[in-house]
Amino acid sequence: MSEAFDVVIVGGGVVGSAIAYFLAGDSGFRGRVAVVERDPTYRTASSALSGSSIRQQYSTEINILLSRFGIGFLRQAGTLLEVAGEQPSIGLIEPGYLFLAGAEGLPILRANHEFQRSMDVAVALLSPEELAARFPWMSMAGVRAGSLGLANEGWFDGYGLLQAFRRKARSLGATYIEGNVVALAREGATVDAVILADGRRLACGTVVNAAGPRARSVAEMAGVTLPVEARRRSVFVLDVRASLPGCPLVIDVSGVWFRPEGAYFLCGVSPPEERDPENFELEVEHHLFEETIWPALAARVPAFEAVKVVSAWAGHYEMNVFDHNGIVGPHPDLANMICANGFSGHGLQQSPAVGRGVAEWIVHGGYRSLDLTPLSPARIAANRPLRELNII
Repeated sequence: MSEAFDVVIVGGGVVGSAIAYFLAGDSGFRGRVAVVERDPTYRTASSALSGSSIRQQYSTEINILLSRFGIGFLRQAGTLLEVAGEQPSIGLIEPGYLFLAGAEGLPILRANHEFQRSMDVAVALLSPEELAARFPWMSMAGVRAGSLGLANEGWFDGYGLLQAFRRKARSLGATYIEGNVVALAREGATVDAVILADGRRLACGTVVNAAGPRARSVAEMAGVTLPVEARRRSVFVLDVRASLPGCPLVIDVSGVWFRPEGAYFLCGVSPPEERDPENFELEVEHHLFEETIWPALAARVPAFEAVKVVSAWAGHYEMNVFDHNGIVGPHPDLANMICANGFSGHGLQQSPAVGRGVAEWIVHGGYRSLDLTPLSPARIAANRPLRELNII
């Protein structure tokens, strides 16, 4: 069985669905778009298992600009993604991010602050005394300074955003197809069709690789490579008896992060690189909480000395092991394959800007709103990494 589409998007998570939404809604697009999703329940999708946060505190211009558009979009998501009079609610709140630094991290924190202020990011560099006055429930042991986002940072319902993009894209005419992609039919420097496990052949003018942690395997089907690997991240839900007024999303000197979530708190940490291999398993790494997270939390916030883990889950980062930044744009070896992957934990917050940019490239042959060229996959072949210093 064969069917033809102008654009086939491999991966129906938040990035793929954002692309479908912007593409189907572009007045200059007259074609057919299909989104192939292997699991329409999204039970194990990265978009559904993320901590779902957004920040402006980056060290590179492109990441700041991506999130700047993202926060504006999220504030208007109810109106923009309305379908049949029903407006989705994504629960956006904006308490900010707080990056803490000890003696070793202080020079980087200061450099990042200077750059962020040059980009008009609303951020304050606070001394331990200023931090203690603002957050009296927090210990300042080992802290030399903190960078606090004063606006445009917070968290939201990532799964809700995914479903809202998907529903709106479908209402605009995008076709969602349940299926597992097993091959890309290539002719010369172009991909002619996407082949599904059940034998269906989806002919295409353009193919978009938005396959998240499986982006590398999809690229390999067309004979090209991408440095994208699955990295497991565990999130723990804590019951804490004490109140922490005004608590932002805190990134501790240790690398442990925590933030409020309703009546509870979420927390996690990235494992050391030598203990963080490619992994498609979704078993929670409980040892991380006992060995790393809880000691750091209790040292930073005395109220965390007595906590109860009420639940936990694990999801995947689609880690770009080349430079930990998104890979967006046409692949240099395939004229009609557009990459939109490798976001390394930033996919949800960057999905609106990436969706808009990829749609512009497909429809107009170039970026119209925000130049995403710094994220081009061509930088990988040229060995020009885009270094982001503010990695969580």
